[in-house]
Amino acid sequence: MKKFRINTAAKILLCTVVLSSCSDLLEEEPRGTYTPEYFGTESGVLGGITSMYAHLRYIYGNGYWLNACETGTDEYTYGHAGDGNFKDMDMSGAGNLTPSSSRADVLWNNAFRNINTANGVIQKGSAVGVSDAIIAEARFFRAFDYFLLAQTFGGVPLDLGSGELQFNISTIRGSKRNTVSEVYTKAIFPDLVKAVADLPAAPRVTGGVTKNVARLFLAKAYLTYGWWLQNPNGIPTYPQTDRVDPNGQNAQWYFQQAYNIALDGINAPGNYGLQATFYDVNLAQNDRNKEMMLYADHTESSEYYDGSSHSYNTGSSPGNFAVWMTTWDYTFLESSATPSWTGSPVRSVQREAAQAYGRPWKTMAPTIEVVKNTFANKTQDSRYDGTFVTTFRGNWNKAGISTPTLYNANGLPVQPGSAILTFLNDDPAQTIDYSNAVYKSNVGAGVLPGRADYVIAPNGISRYAYPNLWKIGTYRTDNGTGLGQPNGGITRPFPVAKFSEFYFVAAEAAVKGASGTMTARDLINVIRARAGKWRWDNNGNVAKVEDNSAAMIAATPSAITIDYILAERSREYYGEGYRWHDLVRTQRWGDLAKTYTIGGTAVGDHTPQTFTRNIPNYLYLRPIPQSQIDAMSGEVASYQNPGY
Repeated sequence: MKKFRINTAAKILLCTVVLSSCSDLLEEEPRGTYTPEYFGTESGVLGGITSMYAHLRYIYGNGYWLNACETGTDEYTYGHAGDGNFKDMDMSGAGNLTPSSSRADVLWNNAFRNINTANGVIQKGSAVGVSDAIIAEARFFRAFDYFLLAQTFGGVPLDLGSGELQFNISTIRGSKRNTVSEVYTKAIFPDLVKAVADLPAAPRVTGGVTKNVARLFLAKAYLTYGWWLQNPNGIPTYPQTDRVDPNGQNAQWYFQQAYNIALDGINAPGNYGLQATFYDVNLAQNDRNKEMMLYADHTESSEYYDGSSHSYNTGSSPGNFAVWMTTWDYTFLESSATPSWTGSPVRSVQREAAQAYGRPWKTMAPTIEVVKNTFANKTQDSRYDGTFVTTFRGNWNKAGISTPTLYNANGLPVQPGSAILTFLNDDPAQTIDYSNAVYKSNVGAGVLPGRADYVIAPNGISRYAYPNLWKIGTYRTDNGTGLGQPNGGITRPFPVAKFSEFYFVAAEAAVKGASGTMTARDLINVIRARAGKWRWDNNGNVAKVEDNSAAMIAATPSAITIDYILAERSREYYGEGYRWHDLVRTQRWGDLAKTYTIGGTAVGDHTPQTFTRNIPNYLYLRPIPQSQIDAMSGEVASYQNPGY
């Protein structure tokens, strides 16, 4: 199967003609721009298709989009270096979300130019001999973007200047938003139904969309729209409209369709399937595995095709830099050259281009509730160990420091590979000495008797020091024996959709009343059984071959609720950018994320503080970016979502 890499260059405003370009799937000559005339050729249409895959990299892997989807939920709050981009999203009084500060602009500013490209391909592709299967890729991406936009902003424009769902060839400064129901029934559903019909079962190119990828998003869209029609908590929509389906169906019909299509995807997996262990889903050496159905791809082999510096990325798309936001500054960890701690300290955990480490931007921190409640079962369930970095190991030798032994907590010796600091799985029975009276931890960690590693208990997690996010961490193959280049753009693909979500979509639809051959408990237990299987203790850095599937299944409640589904989704997809949309879809954001606890921003502050978020109903829609409002002429007041 042919592999492809994508490069995009230009950024284009909504409703303009010039389109971004990239090297095409068939290795045609890269171009700087596309003109409308270029869509009159087969190579132009194929180039447009390529740019659709490329556009994923401007959204997924962008740390500010991750912030928009995670900060302020029950998964993340702001870290000690978080500025207004992060404090405003937290809703806890540290900032105030506005059309200028909302980082949902990452989606708005990239989705519409891709939609217009898709419009051009769909409109002109057949005339130049492009097959229905390839045009179906454009239909998928048009629906994909509209689905993201509708979940995030409510109703959005279907007319970009030349008619609804038409390729725009004029520059305009006006825009009219369609209703949510119109976006779903005119664009999202028809495009995805057609994509399911016309796409092949196997991908045309490595990472290409297929019939089953389209099924997954059609099932998710039906599920989301069913919730929108039902609106159990009376959340307002915008533009205002009655929550009545134009096609005459009710919410229950859509829940059943979501269930049916998700089961179709499970029963006809094609090239996809579940990995044997959760660890293998996210292990960097196993990227692009059969569970990853869609991803924003990257390459280590060429900065040109990757679109990002591999030595020093400044935090801009299309580079992948999302995980930097969730990484605390472990690089301050020090050990001593002498047992008495009288010698000069040595930075014992260096910044390294490795999945556990990478570049610390320290702007997003997990709450204490995540560690203690969401991932309460850390012994049988492998997902905590396969999600976070909780053990930071010495790597000073890779920095050229030849000292074979250093001294750490309690004056005990450590070697390269030894644990220097550990975030404990549970609060210990013994009291941790955080005083640093003798063995001084310059990051404020504590000591326990007999342990050479410094420790921080779950109750001691703070905005300053917290477990890193491992699953989307840095990975390079060119480090040699050194630290590599941890400041470069991450060259791993960023996951967008996984096969496992078929089970969650079907289970959620079943809780909402859909029925079929598998119950919600049956479906969730497939995921939980896999979570109980270990082959490697990630933070222990040792083999661990255990099968706790039976215990995991036995612990599943007989009655599955939406909150239980959401808790399982958090354990499965923590930190990947799902959470805000999950909480908004189910209208549980205001309840599940209302309060959280965490320590302060200062070094050594291990005193948990409780924070309360203010989440009024209008926040269930993100604001239209101020840049869009400023670019428009005429009456614009009614364009913005209410409350902003």
